[in-house]
Parts: sequence; C-alpha cells; structure tokens
Amino acid sequence: MSEIFKGAPVTKLIKERIKAESESLRQRGIVPTLGIIRMGNRADDISYERGVIKNCDSVGIESRVFDVSADTSMDKFVELLEKVNNDSSIHGILMFRPLPDHIDYEVIKNLIDPRKDVDCMSPINLQKVFEGELDGFVPCTPKAVVEVLKYYNVPLVGANVAIINRSIVVGKPLSMMFLGESSTVTICHSKTKNLPEVTASADIVVAAVGKPKMLGQEYFSENSVVIDVGINDAGEGKICGDVDYDSVVEKVRAISPVPGGLGSVTSAVLLSHVIIACKNIIK
Repeated sequence: MSEIFKGAPVTKLIKERIKAESESLRQRGIVPTLGIIRMGNRADDISYERGVIKNCDSVGIESRVFDVSADTSMDKFVELLEKVNNDSSIHGILMFRPLPDHIDYEVIKNLIDPRKDVDCMSPINLQKVFEGELDGFVPCTPKAVVEVLKYYNVPLVGANVAIINRSIVVGKPLSMMFLGESSTVTICHSKTKNLPEVTASADIVVAAVGKPKMLGQEYFSENSVVIDVGINDAGEGKICGDVDYDSVVEKVRAISPVPGGLGSVTSAVLLSHVIIACKNIIK
C-alpha cells in the first residue's frame, strides 16, 4: 500500500513555526501584516481571499484588503500599488491574478516592492531563485513541494526528479530548488519524447500538467514518489489532480492526494513569507 502524503500535518508544522515567530514580533510591538490587492469581484478570488484572511488570523498575522473595481484605470491601479508599497505598516503584498486585460502586468510586476513580494511576482526575486538564493521569496507552490518531501523524509540528495511542467511559476523555480538539494532534474513538457518512460524511471515525479487525471499507471513505477500539483474541475463541484489517483495509488511508493495534499501547504508557505518580509523590513 502506498504512503499517502497528506498536506495537513505539514501545514500544521509550518503554521506552528509562523505563530511562534509572529508572537515574538508582537512582543516587540511589531504586527506582521499582509496587504491583499483584489481587482474585481470574481467568486474564486473572494473565496480565496476569505481563506487567506482566516489563515492569517490563525497565526497572528494581520490582513488588510484593498479591493478595487475591475474597470479601475491603469494609472489608478499603479497609484494604489505605490501606496501599499510605501505603507510601512504593511510587510507583504498579495495581488490576485490574472489582472484585467487593460492592466499591464509587465509594468505591475516590476513595480511591486521586492521586499514585500511574498508571492514572488517581481523579476528581481525570480532572478535570485535562478542564482541559487533559495532562502527568500521562492514561488509558493514549488516551495510547498519541497516542504512536503522533506516532512515525509524523502531523500533528495542524488534523487532523480522528473517535473512535468516548464513554467516560470512551477517547473523552472522548482528545478532550481531540487538542484539546490543536489537532486538530478529532468524538466518534461508536451513535446518530451517517451514521457511515460522518463517519469517511470524517476525517483520523484512532480505532476503539474493542468489536465485532469491525465497520468495513469504507465507513468510510474513501484518506487515512484508522486507529488500532484494539479487542481482541476472534476465535475459535480469536486476537484481532482493531474494523476489518475485511484488507478495509481496502489502501485506507487507514495503519492499526494488532491484534494488534501499540496493546497494547504502552499497557503502556509505564503504566510511564512510574510514573516520573512516583516523581519527583513524591520532590520
């Protein structure tokens, strides 16, 4: 029977660390604070926002929401971002994406204060990741992958890792994190030849394809450790991962479920970044 890498105990451990650090900061009169910028009233954004605020409350982090209408001009949006950048009482900034088409994302990502960029939008922070500086704002999902593997004591040194994603959000920064752990990394994508052979020969497979239940038994071996990053609509109000969990779970060495796997860990990593930002700003 496979070992199931549930996210809840990993999340609990991260949150305990955050709460302790938050309490320490508050004893010094410093209240770690996250500024949330939401443009428009998309139902999924509002739902996510509620979750972030609830998580902040649970670990002693304050949250302030800046919601603006979806038709706010580029100039006004830039004005708001600069206001939040310059507010010394706000230590981290979370901006919901995607932004409306009339907002120039290339401009915005270069304007956000890198010291407050807890979601790693800024090219400055991404550049640090690719230069091997992995103790700052690494994109949250890749960091969550590594946190889960370390919690469950999966050996990373010398491990062969296949990542099925080459995006700047997941695949590329995650490859740098694995290299930082002395793993050997193969980045796979839609044009990778003999993909099932490549992934089945890996010790660790990270699935981030974005296609529901695409990866069946043929992609894995009995020794595979599978981390499923996918969040897909499974119909009837349910979600599923990129891995066909029911057909794979009895075959592999270990697997993270969807739901119940990486999602809560990713949210906890974001909160940990607020503490990092707070400490850096008050130095």
